[in-house]
Amino acid sequence: MPSSARPAPRRPRARPLVIAHRGASGYLPEHTLAAYAVAALQGADFVEPDLVVTRDGHLIARHDNRLDLTTDVAAHAEFAARRTCRQVDGAESEGWFSEDFTLAELRRLRARERLPDLRPGSARFDGRFGIPTFEEVLVLARALERFLGRPVGICPEIKHPSYFAARGLPLEAPLLAALRAHGYEAQPERVYIQSFEIASLERLRQRTRLPLLQLLLPEDRPGDVVRAGGTLTYREMTTPAGLARIARYADAIGPDKNQIVAPDAAGRVMPERASDLIAQAHAHGLEVLPYTFRAENAFLPACFRSSDTPDETGDLAAELACFLALGVDGFFIDQPDVGARLRDRAPAGPR
Repeated sequence: MPSSARPAPRRPRARPLVIAHRGASGYLPEHTLAAYAVAALQGADFVEPDLVVTRDGHLIARHDNRLDLTTDVAAHAEFAARRTCRQVDGAESEGWFSEDFTLAELRRLRARERLPDLRPGSARFDGRFGIPTFEEVLVLARALERFLGRPVGICPEIKHPSYFAARGLPLEAPLLAALRAHGYEAQPERVYIQSFEIASLERLRQRTRLPLLQLLLPEDRPGDVVRAGGTLTYREMTTPAGLARIARYADAIGPDKNQIVAPDAAGRVMPERASDLIAQAHAHGLEVLPYTFRAENAFLPACFRSSDTPDETGDLAAELACFLALGVDGFFIDQPDVGARLRDRAPAGPR
């Protein structure tokens, strides 16, 4: 039942949550049904579909509303005239945008690897997969649960909600309708709804008791704050007063991992240099689910790299172990199999 009251904080977890960031995106093109399926098969507790919207109001799984970053739209001559410039969350961007296409038109596009130079193995699958709708992701998640005999949670992120709302395409209502239709309101332990914006999560809190996750960045301001001409920064949101405000509408925070412990000048991750963000968040009843853990050297601190070659694999497990020792409640990861192995070795009992 919709309520303005935040649910009671969850009890400490026996094991950290493995959240497959855009699916098994270290192995397959992100936000494809194949990437989500592989993530679940590798042991992920949750799969994460980022959601944008089509011109006719369908939620689709893409990290950005700019389609040329992860699809072959630029190769479709029939869509050449739709290349345009847009200002999204205060940043100018040029390309093809989801809100200019109907779902039927997007069915013609095929997914491509976002980082082909770093992930050539994934890029071999370019053109194999289409763009899934949120409905299709939910159907897949339920099918995976039946196949695996265990829960496969869903962690949707609503992208640019104030931008889309200003264009008459709000995301919150269709998101909740889809989750309700697939029975998730009765299974809140299998859902997190996340956003970098504040107002969208506050609106959702008025309409649902499903868990909400406030995403954070080391710098900048939330998109809705920018749009409204406000001054609140993400840095201010991680202060005790900021976390107290978040706790009024959300159940968890998703900070950049560097907001917990950043590499020093020599590229070392030293737990003794960690901030107090985890302790402060836990004191306010908020879970802490940092992002994003990736295996390639290009994304690892220097102390965990295997070489100077950006696309080679480093010691992701060692990096992740540092954060688990600090007490995170879960993590977003591109290689869910690595996270699942560490999760399964974590000591049992309350964290």
